[in-house]
Amino acid sequence: MAFALVGCGKKDGSPAASAASAPATASRVYLVGTDAAYAPFESQDEKGQIVGFDIDIVSAIAQKAGIEVKFVNTPWEGIFNALNQGDRDLLVSSITITDARRNSMDFSAPYFDAHQLIAVKADDLKRLKVGVQNGTTGDEAVSKLQGKNSADIKRFESTPLALKELEAGGVDAVVADNGVVTNYVNNNAGSKFKTVNDPGFAPEQYGLAVKQGNADLLAKLNQGLAAIKADGTYDRIYAKYFGAPAPAASASTATK
Repeated sequence: MAFALVGCGKKDGSPAASAASAPATASRVYLVGTDAAYAPFESQDEKGQIVGFDIDIVSAIAQKAGIEVKFVNTPWEGIFNALNQGDRDLLVSSITITDARRNSMDFSAPYFDAHQLIAVKADDLKRLKVGVQNGTTGDEAVSKLQGKNSADIKRFESTPLALKELEAGGVDAVVADNGVVTNYVNNNAGSKFKTVNDPGFAPEQYGLAVKQGNADLLAKLNQGLAAIKADGTYDRIYAKYFGAPAPAASASTATK
């Protein structure tokens, strides 16, 4: 009997038995914060699904990096706090890499080249009230020109709201990222907007943001980004949304 008990105990404690009885460990799902009101980069379709260039890019990066992601609609004004507090693992939301932002978060290699663009009514080029999305680089650019507390700067929660105000005549111009402005103008021909490029606006680059010190996730994202640029996936996604090959600079993985 003693021999039998010892035998049973040994069998139950074997690695094979333990592995069979242990529950499967769920794979980590990384929460991706995005302000889904910035077409064509991130927006919601008629079914409420988050779609856009940024979404396709991160999905492709995740596949190459072997990680799973879930996109969570996150208002712009709270998006950086959500990252720093650990409520989001990474952010993709047309976020321009700036020195000021590097003080509180880490960025991947750039994945998109951008610049500010002005939208105005075709018959009204006079600069009066300017609409911007609060807290964006468009806001910063106009604040440098007119002063941060200028009464002629009107701030909105999203760029589409600012453009709607331009359409209604509440502002005379809107300054925002070129991709968003161009997309809106092209899809709202009846509004009779035109775009004006100011060479005084500095070039910008978008990056994926992670919490400072999260080197492991950052390495995975950069690995995935390099892979989709190398195999042509990036170019296919770019052409899908912008109708042309990506500029040569966008194919670079060098940091700003």
